[in-house]
Amino acid sequence: MPAAEFHRLYGTWAPRAPEDVRDFFASYPGTWWIAGGWALQAFTGVVRAHEDIDPGILRHELPLFRAHVGERYDLWAAFSGVLKPVSSDAPEELPDGCGQLWVRRSAADPWEYDILLGPGTADEWRYRRDPELRMPMTEALWEQDGIRYLQPEIQLLYKAKGRRPKDEDDLGATLPHLDARRRAWLADALERTIPGHPWLSRLG
Repeated sequence: MPAAEFHRLYGTWAPRAPEDVRDFFASYPGTWWIAGGWALQAFTGVVRAHEDIDPGILRHELPLFRAHVGERYDLWAAFSGVLKPVSSDAPEELPDGCGQLWVRRSAADPWEYDILLGPGTADEWRYRRDPELRMPMTEALWEQDGIRYLQPEIQLLYKAKGRRPKDEDDLGATLPHLDARRRAWLADALERTIPGHPWLSRLG
C-alpha cells in the first residue's frame, strides 16, 4: 500500500528512536527489547531510513505492559490487515494470529510504537515460527546505552521470509559485521526453517 494511502486510512507514525523506547519502558517490570531495522543499525552503525520502530515484549507479559501504559495510551491489536482495540479489562485476550500491538495516545494522535509479541519467557528466547528454535534470553539480546536489542543473526532470520528490498539491503549491510559463529547460527536456522533459502549461499 502506498504510504499516502496508508496514512489516510490508518493515520501517521510519529518519529521515534531507540532512546524514546528506553524512556517509554522506564520502570517496566517485564522484558523488552528493540527488533527490526533499528536493531541492525545499532549493531552495524550503518544508518538507513525507518518507517517506525519495533519494540518487543513477551506475549505472556501483556497484562504487565497494559498496567505499565495505564490510561496514557490506547493499544490496538494488528493482525491480517485489521486493527482492533485491546480491552483494558482483559488485555491478554487477543485475536487469533495477532503478533503485534500498535500504540498511540488517542485517535487524534499519531501511532508511536509497533510492539512485537514474543512467545518465550524472561529466561528463554523462542522463535515465533518454530518454538523449538530457542536460546537463553541473555544470549538473544545485547545492550548498548541502556537499550536492549535483538541479536542481528536472529533479526535476519525474521527478515529472511519476506525478502523485501529493505530486507535484502539489511542483509548486505549486516553480513560484513557477522563473525563465523553468528553466520553459522543463521545458516543452521535457515536450513531448519526455510530449506534452500537463497541467503544460504551468501553466508558461506
